[in-house]
Amino acid sequence: MTPYDAYNELLRLSRERAVLASCLELLGWDELTHMPHGGVEQRGRQTTAMAGLLHRALVDSRLNDLLSIAGEHPGAVDPRSPVSVNLRVWKRTVERESRLPLSLVEELAAITTEGQQAWADARQNDDFLQFLPWLERIVELKRQEAECLRAEGNAYDALLDDYEPGAKSADLLPMFDELRTHLVRLVDAVRGSRKKIRTAMLRRAWPLYRQRLLVESVAADLGFDFSRGRIDTTTHPFFSSIGPGDCRIATRFHHTDFGEGFFATLHEVGHALYEQGLDPVHYGTPYGEAASMGLHESQSRFWENCIGRSRPFWDHFFPRVKELFHDVLHDVRVTEFHKAVNQVQPGWCRVRADAATYDLHILIRFDLERALIQGDLAPRDLPAAWNDAYRTLLGVTPSGDAEGCLQDGHWSAGQFGYFPTYTLGNLYAAQFHQSARAALPEMERQIARGEFEPLREWLTRTLFLAGRRNSANELVAETTGHAPSVKPLLDELWSRCGELYGVRAAAT
Repeated sequence: MTPYDAYNELLRLSRERAVLASCLELLGWDELTHMPHGGVEQRGRQTTAMAGLLHRALVDSRLNDLLSIAGEHPGAVDPRSPVSVNLRVWKRTVERESRLPLSLVEELAAITTEGQQAWADARQNDDFLQFLPWLERIVELKRQEAECLRAEGNAYDALLDDYEPGAKSADLLPMFDELRTHLVRLVDAVRGSRKKIRTAMLRRAWPLYRQRLLVESVAADLGFDFSRGRIDTTTHPFFSSIGPGDCRIATRFHHTDFGEGFFATLHEVGHALYEQGLDPVHYGTPYGEAASMGLHESQSRFWENCIGRSRPFWDHFFPRVKELFHDVLHDVRVTEFHKAVNQVQPGWCRVRADAATYDLHILIRFDLERALIQGDLAPRDLPAAWNDAYRTLLGVTPSGDAEGCLQDGHWSAGQFGYFPTYTLGNLYAAQFHQSARAALPEMERQIARGEFEPLREWLTRTLFLAGRRNSANELVAETTGHAPSVKPLLDELWSRCGELYGVRAAAT
């Protein structure tokens, strides 16, 4: 077999696995949007079967031989070529998967499927004890997974690596501690400001069907292709990529909270634009995938906050919102509305958190999930630890479990290691925003005119089409000229809060 033959066979197998993975993704989307409550046991069997098929495909004894032969492919000489990138990631993936026993993979698939339904029920009933047995088993299984995966270092990093390849908690902690210190100072400065922002209009009665019409029209204007995607409603907003022609957004709306539905949808649109911007020619291979969840979250946070809370954005969209909700906004001007959607107000809810306090929510979860995986926190003690952290860092106390440790579904899905990618995404997004302004001098005027294509094309050229060519850190540095840093995000937040609240302080 020649290196060309070996590589082509690896391509074929990779694309087969992508089809299997897309079936699993579709099962997950249906579970969280349309599946009847009584279907959870059967869905558990289905996901277990699919997860088992994927695992067997990745531990196939032929793969190592094919990788060895394909390593001699002439295209592997250039480390940035599709051949080289694909071989590098395939090898990494096969090595990681081969450390996991099939029984563990299948049990995790089954328990997290049923666990997500248990979490949703417990959240509805505001009862953590109802979910506790599931959480205890999921944590135990994730600890087992981490022990299988880690060659050295701590167990949590083995799980983090699944979402942010190469990231280490020891590297994140100093950066996150610096961010925490300055965000607390920023929030304290805002609290001490005499300037108050009128936000009552955001909590008026917003008809749900009109909210949906609005977000669909805004998503289309930003570039979301409805011929290759759709928007549905669910308990907790999320995004699923079924394939290059099938990207699905799931969001939620509240009849007296404009921001919940609007900004949650913008967040998921950011994910969708990334997926729809990947090169379909490379679908089913690493070169056609996002480099990390941090980069994926950078796009959701970029469109939600950097663009979606900017004045040019609202100069364009506010007339449409006011026309659609004239009875709600008849006495509101764009200046007031723009200030309202940028209010800094510590609260219990991550999804509805403002840009200045959002990362404090993430840092709490980062600390707690590390403690759970490392055995420093028993699952039964999570509610008390959660509430203590919220009192200390945000000055709020959740009224119950639904507002507290049950508000997110990540842990019920076994997604330990995911939360820090939100903060990494915020850091990356701020750097991309700075670079986009420099590369597109007319960007803000274009946004005010509703012209989003130049910005989207810039993101496509610099980020989307790069796939997994480089690590997240390398892609950020290549695109922005600087390694990831807290400074651009802090500079942006201090600047925005300075305009709104009159606060002034050095960002770093």
